[in-house]
Amino acid sequence: MTARIRTRGRRGQDADTAADAPAGAALPARGLRFLLARRRVLLRLTAWSVLETGQTFLIGYGPARALDEGFLRGRADVGLVWLAVTGLGVLLGAYGTARVYAAVAALVEPLRDRLVEQVVTRGVRTGDAGSLSGLTQQVEIARDTFAGLVMVSRSFVFTAAGALAGLFTLAPPLLLVVGPPLIVGMTLFAATLRPLARRQETFLVADEALAGDLGTVCPGLRDITATGAEAQIAAGTGERVEAELRAARALAHWGVLRVASLTIGGQLPIVLLLAAGPWLLSHGVTAGALVGALAYVTQSLLPALRNLIHGLGTSGSRLTVVLRRLAGKDTGTARPPDTGPRPGPGPAAATADHGAPPPAFSLASVTFAYGPASAPVVQDLDLALPPGAHLAVVGPSGVGKSTLTALVAGLLGPSHGTIRVGGHPVPGPKAAAARVLIPQEAYVFSGTLAENLAYLRPDAVPGEELLAAAEVVGLAPLAERLGGLDARIDPAALSAGERQLIALTRAYLSHAPLALLDEATCHLDPGTEERAERAFAARPGGTLVVVAHRISSARRAGRVLVMDGRSTAYGSHEELMRSSGLYRDLVGSWTPAPARRGSEPALALRDAYRVDAVAGPGLAGDGRHVVAHRPVGEVQAPGDLRDGGSLGREG
Repeated sequence: MTARIRTRGRRGQDADTAADAPAGAALPARGLRFLLARRRVLLRLTAWSVLETGQTFLIGYGPARALDEGFLRGRADVGLVWLAVTGLGVLLGAYGTARVYAAVAALVEPLRDRLVEQVVTRGVRTGDAGSLSGLTQQVEIARDTFAGLVMVSRSFVFTAAGALAGLFTLAPPLLLVVGPPLIVGMTLFAATLRPLARRQETFLVADEALAGDLGTVCPGLRDITATGAEAQIAAGTGERVEAELRAARALAHWGVLRVASLTIGGQLPIVLLLAAGPWLLSHGVTAGALVGALAYVTQSLLPALRNLIHGLGTSGSRLTVVLRRLAGKDTGTARPPDTGPRPGPGPAAATADHGAPPPAFSLASVTFAYGPASAPVVQDLDLALPPGAHLAVVGPSGVGKSTLTALVAGLLGPSHGTIRVGGHPVPGPKAAAARVLIPQEAYVFSGTLAENLAYLRPDAVPGEELLAAAEVVGLAPLAERLGGLDARIDPAALSAGERQLIALTRAYLSHAPLALLDEATCHLDPGTEERAERAFAARPGGTLVVVAHRISSARRAGRVLVMDGRSTAYGSHEELMRSSGLYRDLVGSWTPAPARRGSEPALALRDAYRVDAVAGPGLAGDGRHVVAHRPVGEVQAPGDLRDGGSLGREG
């Protein structure tokens, strides 16, 4: 099986767009067929809209007649009758509006049903993971947006027809003042509609891409920092932010023309009516007709035009995007961004101009404390590890083993002293690219197994390389059980050990020569742990540092660093057994249990009261008690622990 993993980039987006193009091109024809199949609903919608048109007609015509034939002639009763007629028209229009909503529902709900059917069919047929999102979100967006577009488009058409008919009835010269700017404004809006829709779609796509990347990056901030990918992630996220900013600016520029079309078509006629008032009155237009014309523009045309421009300009492109995704080919879920570090400088690249290559990492008089008033966790530590070495860090819980790996990784800064990785100062981009840190709680994201394994690689990783790494580290049985490299992973469904195996294989595939395993195998059984550690130790040019979880990890390592607060000891296993009482004590606490247990106890907890989790050599007891060997002198009651049991988690 051959599979190439490619992180989402410009080519990936172009491919998705190309895949969507046929469906997008067919949308107008499919929409027309959908409407023609519902001619009766359209006729009913038109009939009730005509009733609304009567309301629009009377809203200007009634007040004009009330003034000209009633109030201005001293006939208040006639004026009141015309106002009553206008009020009756408003009531009839409100009734028509209520019936319009029912007709719109009869037009919109079949669209929703058809989209739901398509989404469910595709989800059942292909096992599409995005079907639930399409069903619960995108279909509802499509339904609501389509209903809004029908309402604003219908409203403008019938409102404009009623208002223009009223203007012509009152006085034809009024059309000469109101008609031209309305036509110019509509023409300008129509000319900008297509480019505005494209830019609106571009903005929506850029916004979704940024949101998708942030949704992937934010949960993985710890691993991003641990692997030194901050600069690359910042650059990638910055590019997406800039892309959205450019799309927003382009949309805003075209939005200015939208505002201009509204100003010309809806607001300029008001100014022209007032400015041309004397001329209109001198050409037979009555005062009531002029007031009616102002009512038509301010109460009918301007609101209808505003709703059309904002609704069609914004919601129209949104509807196009959603329908294209629902009706077209599914583009799949977003892949994780290119978050891995660039290829790190291997030992050869890190070689100085003269002499031997620099150490894999070095600490010079390093001191670190978690607060100004806190006792140092690491004090005046000098350590240099050559390339290709295998170091185990051991010591009681809480003495600073994880702190040491965080210092080397650059997650923490020393109070004093200097740290270098591959000859490069820490923190720094070159040092960050030269090391990978695998923490105890492994990070696995929702996606395919291949995407998780290639997470730290900036290049496409062949499937053969992924499978080979999985076999070496010990992930192959899990990969086969999950369904192969293309199997989608649910992190919540994996055990802690399975997540650690995936994270270990991901780190193994990275280009970083220095691997820092901070309790990264604590959830694995001893055999799997040994296989993973040997795989990292055998990486060409690789250097391994393990915060040891079991004595076997220390015995496999070429060098061992024993930490106990301010004091440290360094050497091979045999050397430390002779020279370090603490190490001998730890090894005694680590003594494997009888063979029937089938497991190797974990590192003793060694809490502040110096109570061992597992009784070791030299401790009083009969195998049924755990006894303190320091001043406390307390004995655990029988039955508190199983015979030979451990307070900590067993391997």
